[in-house]
Amino acid sequence: MTKEQTQGFSLGNFTCGIIGIGGLGCNIAIHLTGAGIGKLVICDYDKVSAGNLNRQFLYTPDDIGKSKVISAKMRLCTYSPDTKISAIETKITDSNIPDELKNCDMIFLAVDNKKARKTVASFCEENRIPLMMGGIDGFYGKAYLYIPGVSPTPEKAGMLDGKKAESNISATAGIIGSLQAAVGMQYLLARDNTLGGKLTVFDKDSFDTLKIL
Repeated sequence: MTKEQTQGFSLGNFTCGIIGIGGLGCNIAIHLTGAGIGKLVICDYDKVSAGNLNRQFLYTPDDIGKSKVISAKMRLCTYSPDTKISAIETKITDSNIPDELKNCDMIFLAVDNKKARKTVASFCEENRIPLMMGGIDGFYGKAYLYIPGVSPTPEKAGMLDGKKAESNISATAGIIGSLQAAVGMQYLLARDNTLGGKLTVFDKDSFDTLKIL
């Protein structure tokens, strides 16, 4: 039985980019590939460290010191052989944004660096690419779909703030990363602009959704 038969829909014609393959990015990537996304462009410049392993489940102790994007690509290809994966080991800056991202139907932002968030948000606005943003801070997390020309800016939604807590909780990363993937897939399939502009906040044991005006 194919994924399309199992799910009732196909994502095979879509290309998505994921910026940051950490706690959020691992969850986003596994859900998109599991759902049969056609192509993933994954970007990260970091190496796997022991401190990542509590929440970044695409890596094992054997991967410590290795490139995150290369290790993630190997696991994702095994998990979903039909998905084409482009692994780009680079740091996103104002002057360094891979051209492949311009061809994405949606970009998922999964980094906690304030400058990188602003850079990617500006890139998506300029190229009219929907941006599914997420962030975690201990037991707190939030997600926001920005649709250029339709939704209020990520800055207005408070999505350009950096991380404050020292802790990184696996369960929070799982919740927010899964939410990003779910909302992103819904938008790709339906192009429903009402999904944009909603800030979903998870705080320890409750969810709240705020409409940003």
